[in-house]
Amino acid sequence: MSARPLKRHLIALGILKSMHIDLSLAGLVAVIAVTIFTLQKSAAISPSASVEEIFSAAVEDTSNKKDDHVVVEPSLTAPMSTALEHVARKYRVSAQALAPIFEAVQAAGREQNLDPLLLIAVISIESRFNPYSQSVVGAQGLMQIIPRYNLDKVPEGSGALPFLNPVINVRVGAKILHENIQQHGSLVAGLQKYAGAVDDETHNYANKVLAEKQRLYQISRRDNGQGA
Repeated sequence: MSARPLKRHLIALGILKSMHIDLSLAGLVAVIAVTIFTLQKSAAISPSASVEEIFSAAVEDTSNKKDDHVVVEPSLTAPMSTALEHVARKYRVSAQALAPIFEAVQAAGREQNLDPLLLIAVISIESRFNPYSQSVVGAQGLMQIIPRYNLDKVPEGSGALPFLNPVINVRVGAKILHENIQQHGSLVAGLQKYAGAVDDETHNYANKVLAEKQRLYQISRRDNGQGA
């Protein structure tokens, strides 16, 4: 979703009008992402919160904090922390805005027994970390999930636009990838299924994802003093 349609969505909710400001897409990503992380930590908002609830929480949290700085407690593994710093530089996104996404990825990786760096690589290829990205075929969010095929995987009470909630998107995407790997017998085949490219004998999509994962792995080893 571009900044302009997202702005119209917020106006419809009465959020921008009440705030008397004009937020850029990057600003919205930062506010919403940090709000999801901080409010879920305090149990003020659930992982299945709708987009409308997240926006409302973001506004309330921002208005209450005013000039206070949001402090994100470090809870990522060393490889994930290094990957976060790399992604923030590569895509020119605030590391603080990315932190809750990486937290969700790390949790989803544990739930589905997947390497979180693999999930980060998928997000890099699919959406370049734009949580409002939508493809021409309707795939949405960080992991580009097609809603009509995956609504059964969404937690109850998730609202009208669940796949634009970064936490839900990551959890559902990880579940889909795990199921694909189990059904097709290998990581490469599972990735190709995820991309809807089972018939591609060159395995182009899987190769791109695995190459990105390998780059993240090498960067992590280098930055954590483990050699190349």
